[in-house]
Amino acid sequence: MANHSSLVSEFVFDCFSGLPNLQVFLFVAVLFMYGMSLAGNTTITAVIKLNPALHTPMYFFLTNLSLLEICYTTAIVPKMLVSLVSENRKISLWGCATQMYFFTLFGITECCLLAAMAYDRYVAICNPLRYSVIMNRGACAQLSVASWSVGVIVGLGQTNYVFSLTYCGPNRINHFFCDIPPLLTLACGDTSMNVIAVYLVAVLFITTPFLLILASYVFILTSILRMPSAEGRRKAFSTCSSHLIVVSLFYGSGIVTYLRPKSSYSTEVDKLLALFYTVVTSMLNPIIYSLRNKEVKEALRRTISSGLCSGKIP
Repeated sequence: MANHSSLVSEFVFDCFSGLPNLQVFLFVAVLFMYGMSLAGNTTITAVIKLNPALHTPMYFFLTNLSLLEICYTTAIVPKMLVSLVSENRKISLWGCATQMYFFTLFGITECCLLAAMAYDRYVAICNPLRYSVIMNRGACAQLSVASWSVGVIVGLGQTNYVFSLTYCGPNRINHFFCDIPPLLTLACGDTSMNVIAVYLVAVLFITTPFLLILASYVFILTSILRMPSAEGRRKAFSTCSSHLIVVSLFYGSGIVTYLRPKSSYSTEVDKLLALFYTVVTSMLNPIIYSLRNKEVKEALRRTISSGLCSGKIP
Protein backbone atom coordinates (compact mmCIF):
# COMPACT_ATOMS: atom_id res chain seq x y z
CA MET A 1 0.00 0.00 0.00
CA ALA A 2 2.81 2.42 0.87
CA ASN A 3 4.38 2.11 -2.60
CA HIS A 4 1.16 3.14 -4.35
CA SER A 5 -0.23 5.72 -1.95
CA SER A 6 2.81 7.61 -0.65
CA LEU A 7 1.98 10.83 -2.56
CA VAL A 8 -0.74 11.58 0.01
CA SER A 9 0.17 10.99 3.64
CA GLU A 10 -3.02 12.25 5.22
CA PHE A 11 -6.65 13.14 4.46
CA VAL A 12 -8.88 15.94 5.74
CA PHE A 13 -12.58 15.45 6.54
CA ASP A 14 -15.07 18.04 5.32
CA CYS A 15 -17.71 16.61 7.67
CA PHE A 16 -20.80 18.85 7.46
CA SER A 17 -18.96 21.92 6.19
CA GLY A 18 -22.03 22.86 4.15
CA LEU A 19 -23.90 23.40 7.44
CA PRO A 20 -21.55 25.70 9.40
CA ASN A 21 -24.31 27.03 11.67
CA LEU A 22 -25.27 23.52 12.80
CA GLN A 23 -21.84 22.24 13.81
CA VAL A 24 -22.40 22.68 17.55
CA PHE A 25 -25.93 21.26 17.35
CA LEU A 26 -24.68 18.22 15.42
CA PHE A 27 -21.89 17.71 17.97
CA VAL A 28 -24.36 17.72 20.88
CA ALA A 29 -26.86 15.51 19.03
CA VAL A 30 -24.27 12.95 17.94
CA LEU A 31 -22.62 12.91 21.38
CA PHE A 32 -26.02 12.29 23.00
CA MET A 33 -26.89 9.48 20.57
CA TYR A 34 -23.44 7.91 20.96
CA GLY A 35 -23.77 7.99 24.75
CA MET A 36 -27.25 6.47 24.54
CA SER A 37 -25.97 3.78 22.19
CA LEU A 38 -23.08 2.82 24.47
CA ALA A 39 -25.30 2.83 27.57
CA GLY A 40 -28.15 0.91 25.94
CA ASN A 41 -26.07 -1.77 24.24
CA THR A 42 -23.85 -2.25 27.30
CA THR A 43 -26.95 -2.61 29.49
CA ILE A 44 -28.50 -5.23 27.21
CA THR A 45 -25.25 -7.21 27.15
CA ALA A 46 -24.94 -7.10 30.94
CA VAL A 47 -28.60 -7.97 31.58
CA ILE A 48 -28.44 -11.01 29.28
CA LYS A 49 -25.19 -12.19 30.84
CA LEU A 50 -26.51 -11.82 34.42
CA ASN A 51 -29.84 -13.58 33.79
CA PRO A 52 -29.58 -17.34 33.08
CA ALA A 53 -33.19 -17.35 31.81
CA LEU A 54 -31.96 -15.29 28.83
CA HIS A 55 -29.18 -17.72 27.89
CA THR A 56 -31.02 -18.83 24.76
CA PRO A 57 -30.05 -18.63 21.05
CA MET A 58 -32.13 -15.48 20.44
CA TYR A 59 -30.41 -13.57 23.23
CA PHE A 60 -27.01 -15.01 22.33
CA PHE A 61 -27.37 -13.34 18.92
CA LEU A 62 -28.74 -10.19 20.55
CA THR A 63 -25.62 -10.00 22.73
CA ASN A 64 -23.47 -10.29 19.61
CA LEU A 65 -25.52 -7.54 17.95
CA SER A 66 -25.10 -5.22 20.95
CA LEU A 67 -21.34 -5.77 21.02
CA LEU A 68 -21.23 -5.12 17.28
CA GLU A 69 -23.11 -1.85 17.67
CA ILE A 70 -20.66 -0.66 20.33
CA CYS A 71 -17.69 -1.44 18.06
CA TYR A 72 -19.41 -0.11 14.93
CA THR A 73 -20.13 3.34 16.34
CA THR A 74 -16.80 3.59 18.18
CA ALA A 75 -14.95 3.09 14.90
CA ILE A 76 -16.61 6.23 13.50
CA VAL A 77 -18.05 8.59 16.10
CA PRO A 78 -15.07 9.73 18.27
CA LYS A 79 -13.14 11.08 15.27
CA MET A 80 -16.34 12.60 13.90
CA LEU A 81 -16.98 14.46 17.17
CA VAL A 82 -13.45 15.89 17.14
CA SER A 83 -13.88 17.02 13.53
CA LEU A 84 -17.16 18.78 14.31
CA VAL A 85 -15.72 21.12 16.94
CA SER A 86 -12.05 21.31 16.05
CA GLU A 87 -9.97 22.60 13.17
CA ASN A 88 -7.99 19.37 13.37
CA ARG A 89 -9.91 17.28 10.86
CA LYS A 90 -6.91 15.37 9.61
CA ILE A 91 -6.47 11.62 9.57
CA SER A 92 -3.36 9.78 8.45
CA LEU A 93 -3.35 7.44 5.47
CA TRP A 94 -2.98 4.42 7.73
CA GLY A 95 -5.55 5.80 10.16
CA CYS A 96 -8.02 6.16 7.31
CA ALA A 97 -7.32 2.59 6.14
CA THR A 98 -7.79 1.29 9.70
CA GLN A 99 -11.08 3.13 10.11
CA MET A 100 -12.37 1.83 6.77
CA TYR A 101 -11.36 -1.73 7.65
CA PHE A 102 -13.18 -1.78 10.99
CA PHE A 103 -16.23 0.02 9.61
CA THR A 104 -16.50 -2.54 6.80
CA LEU A 105 -15.79 -5.46 9.14
CA PHE A 106 -18.49 -4.51 11.64
CA GLY A 107 -21.00 -3.47 8.96
CA ILE A 108 -20.75 -6.71 6.96
CA THR A 109 -20.76 -8.78 10.16
CA GLU A 110 -23.98 -7.08 11.25
CA CYS A 111 -25.62 -7.87 7.88
CA CYS A 112 -24.77 -11.57 8.30
CA LEU A 113 -25.74 -11.61 11.97
CA LEU A 114 -29.18 -10.13 11.28
CA ALA A 115 -29.70 -12.93 8.75
CA ALA A 116 -28.67 -15.50 11.38
CA MET A 117 -31.17 -13.96 13.81
CA ALA A 118 -33.91 -14.27 11.18
CA TYR A 119 -33.02 -17.94 10.71
CA ASP A 120 -33.24 -18.45 14.47
CA ARG A 121 -36.77 -16.97 14.51
CA TYR A 122 -37.71 -19.08 11.47
CA VAL A 123 -36.69 -22.31 13.23
CA ALA A 124 -38.35 -21.26 16.50
CA ILE A 125 -41.72 -20.53 14.90
CA CYS A 126 -41.83 -22.85 11.89
CA ASN A 127 -40.12 -25.88 13.46
CA PRO A 128 -40.56 -25.47 17.24
CA LEU A 129 -40.33 -29.19 18.11
CA ARG A 130 -36.82 -29.42 16.70
CA TYR A 131 -35.70 -25.93 17.74
CA SER A 132 -33.45 -27.04 20.60
CA VAL A 133 -31.82 -29.65 18.37
CA ILE A 134 -31.24 -27.39 15.35
CA MET A 135 -30.26 -24.24 17.25
CA ASN A 136 -27.95 -25.90 19.75
CA ARG A 137 -24.99 -24.14 21.27
CA GLY A 138 -22.61 -25.38 18.58
CA ALA A 139 -24.84 -24.21 15.73
CA CYS A 140 -25.22 -20.74 17.29
CA ALA A 141 -21.46 -20.45 17.74
CA GLN A 142 -20.86 -21.51 14.13
CA LEU A 143 -23.32 -18.92 12.78
CA SER A 144 -21.71 -16.23 14.91
CA VAL A 145 -18.15 -17.19 13.90
CA ALA A 146 -19.19 -17.36 10.24
CA SER A 147 -20.68 -13.84 10.44
CA TRP A 148 -17.53 -12.40 12.01
CA SER A 149 -15.28 -14.30 9.57
CA VAL A 150 -17.11 -12.92 6.54
CA GLY A 151 -16.75 -9.42 7.99
CA VAL A 152 -13.00 -9.87 8.53
CA ILE A 153 -12.42 -11.23 5.01
CA VAL A 154 -14.54 -8.62 3.22
CA GLY A 155 -13.05 -5.82 5.32
CA LEU A 156 -9.51 -6.86 4.46
CA GLY A 157 -10.31 -7.31 0.79
CA GLN A 158 -12.13 -4.01 0.30
CA THR A 159 -9.64 -1.96 2.30
CA ASN A 160 -6.64 -3.45 0.51
CA TYR A 161 -8.29 -2.88 -2.87
CA VAL A 162 -9.15 0.77 -2.16
CA PHE A 163 -5.74 1.61 -0.70
CA SER A 164 -3.84 -0.08 -3.51
CA LEU A 165 -4.91 2.91 -5.62
CA THR A 166 -2.73 6.00 -5.99
CA TYR A 167 -3.80 9.12 -4.10
CA CYS A 168 -1.94 12.10 -5.50
CA GLY A 169 -4.32 14.87 -4.39
CA PRO A 170 -6.65 16.48 -3.53
CA ASN A 171 -6.90 14.94 -0.08
CA ARG A 172 -10.18 16.37 1.26
CA ILE A 173 -12.78 13.66 1.97
CA ASN A 174 -16.28 15.06 1.55
CA HIS A 175 -17.58 12.93 4.40
CA PHE A 176 -17.18 12.48 8.17
CA PHE A 177 -15.39 9.11 7.98
CA CYS A 178 -13.35 7.04 5.53
CA ASP A 179 -16.08 5.39 3.51
CA ILE A 180 -15.31 3.78 0.16
CA PRO A 181 -17.36 5.92 -2.33
CA PRO A 182 -15.96 9.34 -1.26
CA LEU A 183 -12.41 7.96 -1.18
CA LEU A 184 -12.71 6.58 -4.72
CA THR A 185 -13.48 10.09 -5.97
CA LEU A 186 -10.03 11.18 -4.72
CA ALA A 187 -8.06 8.37 -6.36
CA CYS A 188 -5.88 9.06 -9.38
CA GLY A 189 -6.52 6.73 -12.29
CA ASP A 190 -9.27 4.33 -13.24
CA THR A 191 -11.53 3.25 -10.35
CA SER A 192 -14.17 1.43 -12.40
CA MET A 193 -13.15 -1.99 -11.07
CA ASN A 194 -13.33 -0.68 -7.51
CA VAL A 195 -16.86 0.62 -8.15
CA ILE A 196 -17.83 -2.82 -9.48
CA ALA A 197 -16.30 -4.42 -6.37
CA VAL A 198 -18.41 -2.15 -4.14
CA TYR A 199 -21.57 -3.18 -6.02
CA LEU A 200 -20.65 -6.88 -5.82
CA VAL A 201 -20.05 -6.69 -2.08
CA ALA A 202 -23.30 -4.77 -1.61
CA VAL A 203 -25.25 -7.35 -3.62
CA LEU A 204 -23.62 -10.38 -1.96
CA PHE A 205 -23.44 -9.21 1.64
CA ILE A 206 -26.20 -6.60 1.95
CA THR A 207 -28.91 -7.49 -0.57
CA THR A 208 -28.57 -11.29 -0.35
CA PRO A 209 -28.88 -11.47 3.47
CA PHE A 210 -31.77 -9.00 3.24
CA LEU A 211 -33.59 -11.25 0.73
CA LEU A 212 -32.93 -14.28 2.96
CA ILE A 213 -34.45 -12.40 5.88
CA LEU A 214 -37.51 -11.49 3.81
CA ALA A 215 -37.90 -15.13 2.71
CA SER A 216 -37.63 -16.28 6.34
CA TYR A 217 -40.34 -13.87 7.40
CA VAL A 218 -42.67 -14.97 4.62
CA PHE A 219 -42.58 -18.48 6.13
CA ILE A 220 -42.77 -17.07 9.66
CA LEU A 221 -45.82 -14.94 8.85
CA THR A 222 -47.53 -17.92 7.23
CA SER A 223 -46.90 -20.05 10.33
CA ILE A 224 -48.08 -17.31 12.69
CA LEU A 225 -51.36 -16.87 10.83
CA ARG A 226 -51.99 -20.60 11.16
CA MET A 227 -51.62 -20.55 14.96
CA PRO A 228 -54.93 -21.36 16.69
CA SER A 229 -54.14 -19.30 19.78
CA ALA A 230 -54.53 -15.52 19.62
CA GLU A 231 -52.06 -15.16 22.50
CA GLY A 232 -49.53 -17.29 20.63
CA ARG A 233 -49.91 -15.14 17.52
CA ARG A 234 -49.50 -11.95 19.55
CA LYS A 235 -46.34 -13.21 21.27
CA ALA A 236 -44.82 -14.40 17.98
CA PHE A 237 -45.60 -11.09 16.27
CA SER A 238 -44.10 -9.16 19.19
CA THR A 239 -40.88 -11.18 19.14
CA CYS A 240 -40.40 -10.89 15.38
CA SER A 241 -41.48 -7.27 14.96
CA SER A 242 -38.48 -5.97 16.94
CA HIS A 243 -36.08 -7.76 14.63
CA LEU A 244 -37.97 -6.58 11.54
CA ILE A 245 -37.80 -2.94 12.65
CA VAL A 246 -34.03 -3.18 13.18
CA VAL A 247 -33.59 -4.91 9.80
CA SER A 248 -35.65 -2.25 8.01
CA LEU A 249 -33.70 0.64 9.54
CA PHE A 250 -30.25 -0.86 8.96
CA TYR A 251 -30.72 -2.42 5.53
CA GLY A 252 -32.91 0.35 4.16
CA SER A 253 -30.28 3.06 4.61
CA GLY A 254 -27.44 0.71 3.58
CA ILE A 255 -29.07 -0.40 0.31
CA VAL A 256 -29.94 3.19 -0.66
CA THR A 257 -26.35 4.28 0.05
CA TYR A 258 -24.43 1.58 -1.81
CA LEU A 259 -26.80 0.37 -4.54
CA ARG A 260 -28.42 3.49 -5.95
CA PRO A 261 -27.12 4.69 -9.37
CA LYS A 262 -23.93 6.72 -9.32
CA SER A 263 -25.65 9.51 -11.26
CA SER A 264 -27.98 10.11 -8.30
CA TYR A 265 -25.19 10.48 -5.72
CA SER A 266 -25.47 13.48 -3.44
CA THR A 267 -22.75 13.97 -0.85
CA GLU A 268 -25.10 15.64 1.61
CA VAL A 269 -27.67 12.86 1.27
CA ASP A 270 -24.90 10.28 1.71
CA LYS A 271 -23.75 11.98 4.90
CA LEU A 272 -27.26 12.03 6.37
CA LEU A 273 -27.83 8.37 5.45
CA ALA A 274 -24.46 7.43 6.93
CA LEU A 275 -25.30 9.34 10.10
CA PHE A 276 -28.53 7.35 10.28
CA TYR A 277 -27.07 3.85 9.91
CA THR A 278 -23.94 4.50 11.98
CA VAL A 279 -25.40 6.44 14.92
CA VAL A 280 -29.20 6.59 14.94
CA THR A 281 -29.90 2.88 14.38
CA SER A 282 -27.26 1.93 16.95
CA MET A 283 -29.06 4.10 19.52
CA LEU A 284 -32.50 2.77 18.58
CA ASN A 285 -31.65 -0.95 18.61
CA PRO A 286 -31.46 -1.41 22.41
CA ILE A 287 -34.59 0.72 22.83
CA ILE A 288 -36.49 -1.38 20.29
CA TYR A 289 -35.40 -4.68 21.77
CA SER A 290 -35.95 -3.68 25.40
CA LEU A 291 -39.20 -1.72 25.17
CA ARG A 292 -40.85 -4.30 22.92
CA ASN A 293 -39.54 -7.35 24.75
CA LYS A 294 -41.24 -8.37 27.99
CA GLU A 295 -38.49 -10.83 28.97
CA VAL A 296 -35.75 -8.20 28.64
CA LYS A 297 -37.76 -5.64 30.63
CA GLU A 298 -38.42 -8.13 33.43
CA ALA A 299 -34.76 -9.21 33.48
CA LEU A 300 -33.69 -5.56 33.63
CA ARG A 301 -36.03 -4.93 36.58
CA ARG A 302 -34.67 -8.01 38.38
CA THR A 303 -31.09 -6.91 37.76
CA ILE A 304 -31.75 -3.39 39.06
CA SER A 305 -33.64 -4.72 42.10
CA SER A 306 -30.85 -7.18 42.85
CA GLY A 307 -28.28 -4.41 42.56
CA LEU A 308 -30.23 -2.12 44.87
CA CYS A 309 -30.73 -4.86 47.46
CA SER A 310 -27.07 -5.85 47.43
CA GLY A 311 -25.93 -2.22 47.57
CA LYS A 312 -24.06 -2.40 44.27
CA ILE A 313 -26.26 0.32 42.78
CA PRO A 314 -26.20 3.50 44.89
